[in-house]
Amino acid sequence: MTAKEIRQAFLDFFASKGHQIVPSAPIVVKNDPTLMFTNAGMNQFKDLFLGEAPIKYPRVADTQRCLRVSGKHNDLEEVGIDTYHHTMFEMLGNWSFGDYFKKEAIEWSWELLTDVYKLDKERLYVTIFEGDEKEGLAKDQEAYDLWLQFVPKERILTGNKKDNFWEMGETGPCGPCSEIHFDSRSNEERAKVDGATLVNADDPQVIEIWNNVFMEFNRLKDGSLKKLPAQHVDTGMGFERLVRVIQGKTSNYDSDVFTPMIDFISKSASVAYNADAQPGDQDWGQAVAMRVMADHIRAIAFAIADGQLPSNNKAGYVIRRILRRAIRYAYQYLGFKEPFMNKLVPLLAEQFKGVFDELIAQQDFVQKVILEEENAFLRTLENGIIRFEKYLQENKGTVMNGPFAFELYDTFGFPIDLTELMAREKGLSVDMEGFAVELEKQKTRSRAATAIDTEDWIIVSEGEEVEFLGYDDWEAKAKILKYRKVKAKGKEQYQLVLDRTPFYAESGGQVGDSGILIGEGEEVIITDTKKENGLIIHFTDALPQNLEAEFVAKINSLSRTLTENNHSATHLLHAALKMVLGDHVNQKGSLVNADQLRFDFSHFSKLTDEEIHQVEAIVNEKIRENIALKEERNVPYQKAIESGVTALFGEKYGDFVRVITFDDHYSKELCGGTHVKATGQIGYFKIISESAVAAGVRRIEAITAIAAEQFIQEQNQLLASLKELLKNPKDLAKSVEALLEENSKLKKEVEKSVSEKASGLKNALKDKAQEINGIQFIAELVDLPHADAVKNLAFQLRDVVDNLFLVIGATFDGKPNLTVMLSDNLVKDKGLNASTIVRELAKEIQGGGGGQPFYATAGGKNPDGLKSALDKAKLFL
Repeated sequence: MTAKEIRQAFLDFFASKGHQIVPSAPIVVKNDPTLMFTNAGMNQFKDLFLGEAPIKYPRVADTQRCLRVSGKHNDLEEVGIDTYHHTMFEMLGNWSFGDYFKKEAIEWSWELLTDVYKLDKERLYVTIFEGDEKEGLAKDQEAYDLWLQFVPKERILTGNKKDNFWEMGETGPCGPCSEIHFDSRSNEERAKVDGATLVNADDPQVIEIWNNVFMEFNRLKDGSLKKLPAQHVDTGMGFERLVRVIQGKTSNYDSDVFTPMIDFISKSASVAYNADAQPGDQDWGQAVAMRVMADHIRAIAFAIADGQLPSNNKAGYVIRRILRRAIRYAYQYLGFKEPFMNKLVPLLAEQFKGVFDELIAQQDFVQKVILEEENAFLRTLENGIIRFEKYLQENKGTVMNGPFAFELYDTFGFPIDLTELMAREKGLSVDMEGFAVELEKQKTRSRAATAIDTEDWIIVSEGEEVEFLGYDDWEAKAKILKYRKVKAKGKEQYQLVLDRTPFYAESGGQVGDSGILIGEGEEVIITDTKKENGLIIHFTDALPQNLEAEFVAKINSLSRTLTENNHSATHLLHAALKMVLGDHVNQKGSLVNADQLRFDFSHFSKLTDEEIHQVEAIVNEKIRENIALKEERNVPYQKAIESGVTALFGEKYGDFVRVITFDDHYSKELCGGTHVKATGQIGYFKIISESAVAAGVRRIEAITAIAAEQFIQEQNQLLASLKELLKNPKDLAKSVEALLEENSKLKKEVEKSVSEKASGLKNALKDKAQEINGIQFIAELVDLPHADAVKNLAFQLRDVVDNLFLVIGATFDGKPNLTVMLSDNLVKDKGLNASTIVRELAKEIQGGGGGQPFYATAGGKNPDGLKSALDKAKLFL
């Protein structure tokens, strides 16, 4: 069977068992503060397990694209080294939400593996939970007895809590699990060593392929377990591992999931791929590089397609790190000195056509983003190598210090093994202990910045569903269903869930509402509103005195009005950009609040002034037309798509959607946000900036209504002030131009004067040179206006004085400055280093500095120390 056939067979099998086949959620997670990426098939159903959303289908199956490179499931450094870890992987899964349980899950998993996929029953092992006395949990005898129907008892193994009790996190739904493992070893190896001893022992040929989780409990904040009101089944089968065993391979990379990509890389590099290469072999690095590249392009491409661009923080940094790891392997082991990873995108898009069409629909965009990232990182690699060489010039010894190795890792993206390799080539070793200390410091800072302590929910009133009223009502009577305390970055807050709420929760780029809860003689300020797994959560710094009272929930109406202006303007802007620039324009992110709107979109060049003016003119024309909002709720998704609506990549839409239209022939989008009743309410639209965000992505920031009016007033006032300063000229532009020209002439005259002064100083300082041990020593204070003048003076003296050891002190704007210049022969023959010298002298002025071996500068805080610094310079002779 091919990989495509294996995937389809899974979906067809569970469809025949009454399961609804649902699409994969995006790989990039939104509205869940605990996750950046989908790392398990169950993520998109988390709100169902938590009882925070109604169950539409009691039985569901899908193939979900997942990413595991950060947090608890951090597999990145294993990828490419072993045969079965991946960054992005597909998780085949079937779920029961309060419907079937262990019996059906176990029977169907056995039926699929042995009757449909025809796996050798003798090679299958299963595990069940052995129980845990401390938790008061008994052995999962029910699962054991069910497996005994199919598997002999010697191949039914018990596992501890670590291996056979699955938990979503520190809190939340959990339960015992039953894993299925497959032994891929040869018959000879199996005869020598019992496969049962290799299960969960990290043997690369005895691997887990399926896990059946039986969710029965909820883990509370205090660590205790509470029975769930309904029992659920959550299963996950690694697609890449499954294909490997069905196709009789011993490595995931040898299956047709990866071979087309590896073959392309091998051919392009003119390097044969040796799947059997081992550590220490000459071609080991090349084999690892090909596996890394074939794997990493999947994670990178799908993350970008789902809306996550490479960047320097959070999820964007993870994607950048994955890409840079792949580029580094390509550069180091396969000789790709030019961008290559982007060339894998068309092959990948074709491979997933009909499975995950998000990629083929954005193929050109994704490829261009990766190309730009590659170009940027290859430049960074070159800069890092220059930094490495500079370190060697400035530091003697046989050990490269750990902090510098970490600088290369953190700033230039050099993995530590690349630094070690480069150091070995220069006869150096790397201080790995020092590197590890710096790395741990970074991890500690990162953990501290993101640490959130969340307590358990405390139930106040019975009820599960929350009714959102905010499209129609801005205030409503409400009761508190539950609350919990949250502590983040040293600040305590409370989160409230109401049975009915007009508060819009942050979503789709629109910020959450703020407002108040009005109770019996008190008002509680709601500072923000967010969604967590679909649940609307209201943030407050203090709890109401009477939690069981009835409240009036009231949003901040001015803030909502201004936010709606900006959100509707964003829709008008999106449509205008498509008209002016072309249909390739697609939204890549947005932020809408009361102050402004920010809109990121796909486009590969800076907008011209004319294009910006055209966009503004179109949007303002639509505002003046006062187009009435056409809002359609609960429209079947497919019907909406067929009507020509604009849907956003990377968003997960339900079966029914909300359509926002401003003129059927102009703007029609799927959107869950709040909007103006008619475009005239926006008043006026003004773009205040246009810039690049990432490769292939531009950003427009704009303002509307009151903010736009204030902006125009400020610009008019500024213009009036300029006219007044220039005595109200008839042609303001010409007057400013003349002023700039005059200023330029005066600057040139000043520079000429400074240059003449420096030339005079050159002769004076040359005459003051003292010969000490054959070295011409000059250490003087000079009066020059800026650092460039001192630099020019130093280089002039270097040209006319042999064996020069020059130290110049000066002050600029009251701050002391030191300059050290050495002749080349003093650096080469005497071992002197200007950078080392200036750092030592800078201590006298309470400062620091550095530079090159022959030229270095330093700044400081204490001008009075300049004289002692000059005196100290003689000590180096």
